[in-house]
Amino acid sequence: MQRQLVLAVFTASLGMGTMGLAENRIDTQRFDAPELAAYGDHAVGVRQITLTNPGQIDILKIDPAVPKPAVLPTYDRDLTVEVWYPAAKGASGDTTLKVFLRDGKTEVDIIGKAMRDAEPDAEQKYPLVIISHGYPGNRFLLSHLAENIASKGYVVASIDHRDSTYRDKAAFGSTLVNRSLDQIFVLNQLDRLSKDNGSFLNGLADASNTAIVGYSMGAYGAVITAGGGVTQAAVDYVWGGPHGTLGVHLSGSDSHSALPDPRIKTAVAIGPWGMNYGFWSADSLKGIKIPMLFVAGSQDDVSGYEKGTRAIWQLAGNVDRSLLTFENGNHNSAAPMPAPAEANKVDKDLGFNLSEHYSDAVWDTVRMNNIAQHFVTAWLGKYLLQDAKMDVYFDLVPEANDGVWAMNDDGTPKAEHTHWAGFQNRTAKGLRFERLKAGE
Repeated sequence: MQRQLVLAVFTASLGMGTMGLAENRIDTQRFDAPELAAYGDHAVGVRQITLTNPGQIDILKIDPAVPKPAVLPTYDRDLTVEVWYPAAKGASGDTTLKVFLRDGKTEVDIIGKAMRDAEPDAEQKYPLVIISHGYPGNRFLLSHLAENIASKGYVVASIDHRDSTYRDKAAFGSTLVNRSLDQIFVLNQLDRLSKDNGSFLNGLADASNTAIVGYSMGAYGAVITAGGGVTQAAVDYVWGGPHGTLGVHLSGSDSHSALPDPRIKTAVAIGPWGMNYGFWSADSLKGIKIPMLFVAGSQDDVSGYEKGTRAIWQLAGNVDRSLLTFENGNHNSAAPMPAPAEANKVDKDLGFNLSEHYSDAVWDTVRMNNIAQHFVTAWLGKYLLQDAKMDVYFDLVPEANDGVWAMNDDGTPKAEHTHWAGFQNRTAKGLRFERLKAGE
């Protein structure tokens, strides 16, 4: 008995030591991950670039309490962009990413499969995916999704939106005005770099075949970029864009009518913020011009669900669109990477445990990430790769819990089989997937 007790204590101490050395991995695939969550055939590289958008309105230097000046202040808006891409066979590089936590002070390492500065595979052009984070956030918040998608043959550009990251969070009006403008600017710049002999992106990115993936305020920007102009009430909010600067996105205005870009074929909006504050209306959402996948938690207390994401999905009536719901999930459903171990601490300035920024009270983060990887892979495959085989992953009974597993001994489905395609037996639970066609 004594020997067994000593052995148990020794084994436990080894386990604690292993935990102390645990990596913050973003590439985890759970045993119950759906089929398309798996990484693709491409090795993945990652590089950082800086892009500068000159002559942009400097929202932070506008005082809404004083009369509007004859000329609004401007500045050159620098954006740091992380680019994941298919890497050449045999490429190598460090797979560690240096990222700041929600407090904007603590820098930690996260580990994935992407290799820093790896040689790109430029034997063909790959569709472009632009990722846009929440407020606040940073370009690594959806890094688990970025490198996963890149492994399947996409160039993925994730933006650090200035005035909206953990380290430079500032006036909310800057985020409201600049999100969609940043997305279009990055699209234009990657299009330019894909034709620049001096850029690693030369011949690599096909910007004519682009998707936007946004989370929270990034999804707000994606809705606008897709054609959903904001209401006059949103332009007039005293806490919004000062002196009517949000009017650049006003539904029906010349500036917003010129915004939707034919190079953007589809968008994925995860927990889009704004509908619950009247930023769109039934009429303005009819301006959405591309098919969209919406993703949300049914208990989202930031963006709202019934009067938030679900309402946008219902009212965007001029396009085909789908809604994936995580039942009982909150605002962090699907998007954020797993909370790094170092985030498990209460920040005295913020007043909460930093892990809350990444986690959900009901759903395991990796489980949600895997489900998001599956559905986004299918969605991009359908609308960017024109792969008709992806349709089976959307032809689902709306309530996953209602699905029936019924298979023959040879692995073929019986007539009564309605279990969600791509999900292992007993794993399609707690989810809802609904579709509406243009005109519905």
